[in-house]
This record gives sequence, C-alpha cells and structure tokens, in this order.
Amino acid sequence: MNNILNVRSPAQGEALTLKSDHGLENHGLMNLHQVYWNLPMEALSEEIVFRGEGKVSHGGALVVNTGKHTARSPNDKFIVKDRSTEQSIWWGEYNRPLSPDKFNDMFNRLQGFLQGRDIFVQDCYVGADPAYRMPIRVITELAWHSLFARNMFLLPGTRDEYKRHVPDFTILSAPSFQGLPQIDGIPANTLIALNFGQRLCIIGNTAYAGEIKKAVFTVLNYLLPFQGVMPMHCSANVGEKGDSALFFGLSGTGKTTLSADPGRRLIGDDEHGWNDNGIFNFEGGCYAKVIRLSSSAEPQIYSCTRKHGTILENVIMDPTTRAIDLEDDSITENTRASYPLEYIDNAVAEKRASHPKSIIILTCDAFGAMPPIAHMTPEQTLYQFISGYTSKIAGTEIELGREPEITFSTCLGAPFMVHHPYTYAEMLRDKILRYRVTCWLVNTGWIGGSFGIGKRISIAYTRAMINAALSGKLLEGESYTDPIFGFRVPKSCEGVSADILNPAESWPSKEAYMKKYRQLALYFVNNFRKYESHCPPEILQAGPRV
Repeated sequence: MNNILNVRSPAQGEALTLKSDHGLENHGLMNLHQVYWNLPMEALSEEIVFRGEGKVSHGGALVVNTGKHTARSPNDKFIVKDRSTEQSIWWGEYNRPLSPDKFNDMFNRLQGFLQGRDIFVQDCYVGADPAYRMPIRVITELAWHSLFARNMFLLPGTRDEYKRHVPDFTILSAPSFQGLPQIDGIPANTLIALNFGQRLCIIGNTAYAGEIKKAVFTVLNYLLPFQGVMPMHCSANVGEKGDSALFFGLSGTGKTTLSADPGRRLIGDDEHGWNDNGIFNFEGGCYAKVIRLSSSAEPQIYSCTRKHGTILENVIMDPTTRAIDLEDDSITENTRASYPLEYIDNAVAEKRASHPKSIIILTCDAFGAMPPIAHMTPEQTLYQFISGYTSKIAGTEIELGREPEITFSTCLGAPFMVHHPYTYAEMLRDKILRYRVTCWLVNTGWIGGSFGIGKRISIAYTRAMINAALSGKLLEGESYTDPIFGFRVPKSCEGVSADILNPAESWPSKEAYMKKYRQLALYFVNNFRKYESHCPPEILQAGPRV
C-alpha cells in the first residue's frame, strides 16, 4: 500500500513491538513508509479490513480475492543459474534458468518500487523437527499475505525469539510489482524468481498466496536432500497405536480431505520431511481446497471455514448476510482456505511422528481404469512415484479448463522438485525397504466409466478402503492381479461393493474397459522414457505390460 496521505492504520502503534534486530536494511530495503513487524492474527485482521483487502464473513473468516491469478503460475517460475546451482538443478520445464544479472536487475527495481510503501513482515520457521528447523522471513505488500504466512508457517514463541530472528531464506511478495519481459527475458509480467546464492525469492504480479507457500517448499526440496532428509509432497496422519501414514498426491486427489480423518490424528496436510528420526511437518497450517466442501464428508475442514483467522480465497460471499457459498465456482474451482493446524481438533501438536507404516499414493484417474485401491511392491511404488500420474482438476493451475486434464507430474509434485526425480525416488526406496513400509495405490477418480460417462468415487468408499488398508485387514483377504500393472487388488472390503473394487465389473463393457486401460498404459510407457536412463531395471519392469 502506497500510503501517500499518511493515514494512520489500526495497528500502527504496535507495528514495531515485535521487530527483529535483523532489520530490513539487511535486505537492501530502505526509505519504507511503515513496516508492520510480526503482527498477530487479530491485528492483521483489522488491517486487512481497514485496507479493503478483505471482508469478514459470517462466522469470522476473512474472504479475499486474489485477482486475475486464482492459481499457481508454474510457467513463470525461475531459478538463478550460477556456479552453485548449475550442476545440481534439474533444469527443464519447471526449473527454468535465470541469469544472476537479470535477477539483480529485478531486485533493484523492486527495492525502488517499495520505497514509500507500507509493508508487512512475518518471521517464521519451517520444519517441525528442531534439528532441521529453518528460519525464514516473509515480506509482503499485502496484510492478508502476512496473515497467510502466519497461518501456514511455524511461529517463534517469545518476544526475545522474534528479536533475535535472523532468516536463512527470505520471500518477498509484491503483487503490484511487475516483471518486464523485454528487459528481464521472461515470458510475462508475472514472476517467481528464486536465488539460492542470495537466499531470496521474489514474487511479483500475482496475489495468489499459494505461490508463497510453494516457493518455500521449493527451497526445502533443494536444500534438505543435501542433509539426508527426504522432502515430500504429502499429507500425514497417525493412528492410536502410533502407526503413521503418508498420503502422496497432487492437488485435487484428496490429500487434505483423506488425511483429516476423525479417527486418526493429523500431522499435516501437504508438505513433510522424512529423516532418521521419523516424519515431520514443514508447516504450521493447512491450505485446503473448499469448493463443494461437505459438512458431512469433511466436517473438520468445513468447520474451519467458519473460524476467525481463516482466510478464504476467492470464495463467494453474500454481501448482506455475509454467508459464504462453497458451491459457487464463478471465480474459480480452486477456492482455498488457509488456517492454522490447531484448528483441526485432533491435530498432533508436535507435528511429528515415527517412521510411517503405510504409504498411500493417490491418483485421480479420469480414465476410470485404475483400481480404487491396490497393494504395490516397493518397485511398483517407485514407478508410480516417478510417474506421478493423475488428472489435474480445473482451477489448480492457470489455463486449466473445466474437464480434468491427464498429466504426469514426477514425484507427485514436479513444479516443486529441484533435483532430478531419481534423487527423491532413491531416498524413498531406501526408506521403504529400511522401515518395511506397506504401499498402496488409491484412485480417487472415476468408476463405472471415464470422465463424462462414469462418476467420481465417493469419499465414504475411499475412506473405508483406506481404513481397511491401514488396519491391515485388506492384506488378510483374497486379491487378484491387476491385468496391466500387476498390482494386487483386494476382492472384498467391508462397506464397499465388490464391483467397485474391480473396475472392469463396474463398466458397461469389459472390452471397452480394457481398451481404455491399455490406452492409459501407453501414456505411462511413453512418459517414463524420459527417466529410463537413470532407473535400475527392476523399476522399469514394474511398469505396465501392454
């Protein structure tokens, strides 16, 4: 906000109370109007409303609009290519190189752009394991982005801790700032530029808050493997007996929904690390899709949309009654809620657990061909992990249409993976074998036919199958061998009809089913060719047989 009239805001009197001794001059930011340091949720809520950035809905959640960008913009993400990153980055579609000079030019313009403006600072941490906790700083142009950072990351506990905070990495988000394609050598005005040498990320021309979260995740995906920690795009929960489980999957596959199970305790909904001590959440909050959220199927997440401190992105609200409409997708399918993890009643306060007993790879299969649940060997698990097959659901990325789009996103999170995929796959293989983890594939997509013919499987069925898998019951019953991938598919599961477990039985024609399944298998084979040179024979042999 360019406060040229010097208007006094609600929290101006407390703006410096939690200021760090490591000031913004260390980032080259000077001549700013007012810096708001580490404001708590209540003060930020007042600032958000005062500045016209959002409105309070019935129940207390803040409703905000992200503008033209209602999803991530992966085509606008760049990493500075220098001596330290040249040989270690997996350069390509998602990791586009940017010269140090171009980055410095952008940052110099941004330094000038922010002069005379109000900005907000949140000093936080990522990594719930104290041995791998990293201090970060999130500097934002918008007050609601500061609240987003406060919701999503881990917070210092005392005033002294805030005072002594020195970040290892800094995210600077300024939606009003634009890149200059003709000068910066980028395709558009939007930019997400990471510089590992300077430990700095610049985000411009997008107010979609998910860019802040995923920039931090990208940083961890680069740094942690050097320390022997596997970074994972997954949710995690734990049962009463300490049996933790990981849920890998892309947006729209059900990671957040399925891990928020009332019968198990939630560790985290999206990003975790796995080290020699067990698993730990990177974050302190959740960022859930809320379009058509059900109070009966997803009661815990649904209740969070009615809580003070929750941020609702692009959710439609009645301007008079302030009632929100989670069914309305007129702005985007990718409506989101950001809230602290403790808003989930049975969340694990420590955000850590022992080594997982089970791994579940989630896919949303729009072909309707993959089985709803299947037991995988370690080799099959790595093949699916490297492939990262799913169907992108409308709204999760810019330019997606209404219909699901078939995609392969390696490691189930290609836009955030900085090293070669086999770097992460090799770490996963070692941990699966060392800790004897049971692995499952779960299809949360279509049954009875492909998209437009069949229907999407119900959450109730998927929960029943996952609960049976985690308890060990599915391993005790009869199973059959999947005809294409060789998975072991259970023949029965309490609460789920047999024809659903065998997708060929739910299709009108078995011949049509096998034709569609072979077509999907060819997509797998063609996609995997780009990884063959790095993978051992046993993983290549774990793919489909066409």
